[in-house]
Amino acid sequence: MASSSLEDLCLHINMKISDVKKCLLLRDIGKDDFRQPVLRKIHKELILVHGLLNKMENEVKQQEKMKDSLKEIQKAVERDQKEAQHLLENIPRYLPKLLRCRTFCVKKKGQRRIVEPEPMKKPAKEKDPIKEAALITTEEFQSVPAYMKGRITYEQINAAVQAINRAVVGKYKILYKPVKSMNAPLRKLYHRFMEEETKDTKGIF
Repeated sequence: MASSSLEDLCLHINMKISDVKKCLLLRDIGKDDFRQPVLRKIHKELILVHGLLNKMENEVKQQEKMKDSLKEIQKAVERDQKEAQHLLENIPRYLPKLLRCRTFCVKKKGQRRIVEPEPMKKPAKEKDPIKEAALITTEEFQSVPAYMKGRITYEQINAAVQAINRAVVGKYKILYKPVKSMNAPLRKLYHRFMEEETKDTKGIF
């Protein structure tokens, strides 16, 4: 153990002696006028290398900052993409649809005139259809008690239903018309029909 420590100490001393010899040799070379230009050139090259190393270090730092920024942007884009996909898959039904229009160019004696298409008119709101009573079928008529079949026929029942339907359709056609477009007799009927409406019958047809 002691011999090993002694060998290490000797090796360390020899390395120091070698370094001192190199320093003395370099000092002697520096005093040599013949080698002065070479040493100055080496000194300049070392300064340039040192400057390049500083630039590379700054560039590496900027690239690291840019990499961190790109990671943040990537996370934000992925988050926005997920939100957009969610919105695309869950579009509310009540939103209006986008109307596409095109612009046409019309040539007129050497001139080009841009013609904008006329705005699309909104479709008129469809009114609720007037409900009509359904005609009875032969099967339904057969289920009527026998004592009632002798009083009225199948055709008479359906004729009465059709007459009721005509009256209902005529009434609600008047109610659906704008009041301003009515003449005096129709207005009287309109107001009479409105007075006859009750909370039980309103909105049934």
